[in-house]
Amino acid sequence: MPRFGQFVLTFIELAFLSALVLATRCANYQDVFVYGNAYFVDADCYSRMTRVRMCEAEPGLIVRHAFENFPQGTIPHTTAPLDYLILGLSFLLKPFTTQALDFAGAFVSPLLALLGSWLLWWWSRRMKFRYRWVMLSLYAISPILVHGTELGRPDHQSLSILLVAIAICAEWSFQEVRAINASSDGIRESRIALRSRGWAMISAAAWALAIWVSAYEPLVLFLIVIVLMLVFGGKNASHNDVATAKCRRAGWISFAAIIAIALLIERRIPSLSIFHSNAIFENWSRTIGELAHVSPTNAIWLRWCGYLLLVAPFLIWMSIKAGRDCAPGGRALPISVLLIATYFLTIWQARWAYFFVLIFALALPALLAPIKSPAAVWIAFVLSIFPILRDWDERLWPNETQLAARVERRTESMQLRELTLNLQSRDVHPFLAP
Repeated sequence: MPRFGQFVLTFIELAFLSALVLATRCANYQDVFVYGNAYFVDADCYSRMTRVRMCEAEPGLIVRHAFENFPQGTIPHTTAPLDYLILGLSFLLKPFTTQALDFAGAFVSPLLALLGSWLLWWWSRRMKFRYRWVMLSLYAISPILVHGTELGRPDHQSLSILLVAIAICAEWSFQEVRAINASSDGIRESRIALRSRGWAMISAAAWALAIWVSAYEPLVLFLIVIVLMLVFGGKNASHNDVATAKCRRAGWISFAAIIAIALLIERRIPSLSIFHSNAIFENWSRTIGELAHVSPTNAIWLRWCGYLLLVAPFLIWMSIKAGRDCAPGGRALPISVLLIATYFLTIWQARWAYFFVLIFALALPALLAPIKSPAAVWIAFVLSIFPILRDWDERLWPNETQLAARVERRTESMQLRELTLNLQSRDVHPFLAP
């Protein structure tokens, strides 16, 4: 294809993908922007924005002891990177609005989702996946991924999703380059070694940053990847393992450096109250949707992933039988193991659904690779997303009951804002948050 034709095709693809990602993430704009003010989706988003306002008032501040749970306070699980990312975005928005901080908090997650879509578009094109648009489409429209990165939700999950996606893609590419190196004739080894080192450093840095943002899901996923590296690396041992170790060394150094910087800046171990078993925590956790169990028979799985989830075990078995290890060439990161692990973790806690659906989307081009008919794949995919489209139909065109509940929540948000303005004082007093 001529260079101009490639440029036009690239522009059309990126424009379509960007429009789809932003349209789904910003579908709730009527609930977020009301009479010129920004209202956030969840109550803990206001806690995050309070942290950001403290950082704005005192640049360089690291909030280590949160203001909740008066008067003792609490050690939060939230960390500094997202605080200062929102604050940095607000500086860019100041020329356009007088509410730069609120608007930055509202838009930060959709922008991170947009960056993630560009990453997946570039990476899948580089990997030459035949069915890469299946992955990109699911990433753009899956309701659970949209919820994690939607407008008005400045939550650390959006940044974690992006960093975990970068880490997995870089690790996958590292394994591909390693496979090429194993079959090279020595002429291209220096160039391949440089690419290997680059992917190893990107993967390690992304894992370290993700763990800094949240020392829970990214940490567990990182440990699973380490185990996979040891197991599959041992099975595929070859004379190139010395070169692989050298490439990994730079990555481990960058990983250790970022973790050390995080510990020096935070100067605390993030609270992992998720594992507490006292009565107060158990009573509180029952009110949190992200901590609920998700039954394997719950129809919500189909609303997240579509009907392709039902045939995923067969696709995994077919890919393994074809000797692909769920990836072209049979040497890439065994993504199916991560998929199965996050599936069971999601059954335990719904908050793992963000990462399960992300990994499911990443795995689809590889799982569908043994199927040679593009027409069959696309017909199956279009039919499979009917549950997802039904979810969007209810969200975009709610019935009278749903619409009334939405208007009621919007009115309550406005009344709570007025109430908080009246509660402002220079004195420190406790109050019971709704």
